[in-house]
Amino acid sequence: MKLAYVVPRYGLEVHAGAEHGARMLAERMSAEPGWSVEALTTCATSAATWENDYPPGTVDLNGVQVHRFPTTGPRDRRFARLSDRVLPVPETASSCDQETWIDMQGPRSPGLLDAVGATDADVVVFYPYLYHPTVRGLPLVAGRSVMHPAAHDEPPIRLPLFRKVFAAATALVFQTYNERRLVERLFPVASTRQIVLGLGVEEHPGTTDAARAALGLDHQPYLLYVGRVDDGKGTTVLARYFAAYKARRPGPLRLVLAGSVVHRPPAHPDVVLAGPVDEATKWGALRGATAFVMPSPFEAFSIAMMEAWTAGLPVLVNGACRPTREHCERSGGGLWFDGYASFEAAVDRLVADDHRARDQLAVAGACYVRRHFAWPVLIDRYRRFLEAVVSHR
Repeated sequence: MKLAYVVPRYGLEVHAGAEHGARMLAERMSAEPGWSVEALTTCATSAATWENDYPPGTVDLNGVQVHRFPTTGPRDRRFARLSDRVLPVPETASSCDQETWIDMQGPRSPGLLDAVGATDADVVVFYPYLYHPTVRGLPLVAGRSVMHPAAHDEPPIRLPLFRKVFAAATALVFQTYNERRLVERLFPVASTRQIVLGLGVEEHPGTTDAARAALGLDHQPYLLYVGRVDDGKGTTVLARYFAAYKARRPGPLRLVLAGSVVHRPPAHPDVVLAGPVDEATKWGALRGATAFVMPSPFEAFSIAMMEAWTAGLPVLVNGACRPTREHCERSGGGLWFDGYASFEAAVDRLVADDHRARDQLAVAGACYVRRHFAWPVLIDRYRRFLEAVVSHR
């Protein structure tokens, strides 16, 4: 059986987002007996610019044949202005504006679309829904297409043009039940073959002492966020809430934001902007933190949450994000906030001298990950689902 993944970017340097999830699945499926896997992608690594960073051509990456094609160039500078006009009320956008928005969103790669149309794969997987390769590529192979939407409740998903994209997919793979409910509410997919799968966690070595030294933390307690430091990820709100918390609760607690900085939050002596960190430092930092915070209102799954639970941490999430709140509700492994008052109450529980509440949350979260997101279990379910899609076709 041959499987092809179509993603906007693919590589070891792409270690976050939907594309990282696609690579984790592709590599594990390539190890399954009787399966061969290829990835059709661009030469870009940055979703902000789509600049060509990799050379075009084919490479073998951990058992996956990766075919890279150049983009037509960086994202059009007019894209932000067009988004400001189209996305406030996406349902009313004209067909012309929608098509232009998708083209400007990118990444545009004629060679990639030609390869999608020419692939002899039994199943062609598109991941995620939002970008040009899925919107323009999926109709070329609709009869053997599987889409991992990685959808969350954001303005672009309400653009009417996505209705035909979702309706054309032969099968859908969701990461949470909330994602499935959102997609079924917006699109005519109730009769489309579906599975709620999620993603697995790959634990890495890393010591707390080494991470503390790398981050300059000494032995102070800290809350940890791992991901892009970006207004859209809720990090500015988190930093402001944390500053207000420290004004009301003076003490040694710090907040560490580990990841590339897009929007610098307000400066505070107890907020540490660590920048991007390697896997060993990340896992060491997770193992040494008091709790993990995911402030993003827009997450489709959040691998970082699963990593935090695997490392033995309780988590605190933005209650406006239905998928991450779903994880907390189903697992009993986390708390959520919907404003400063609930943030303060949750942090008080997490940093209390009596560790019982924190330990109970951490244990429940770890059990949830082992039960639902262990890679062998996931890959077995995923393989059988894809085989059923081919058999049904």
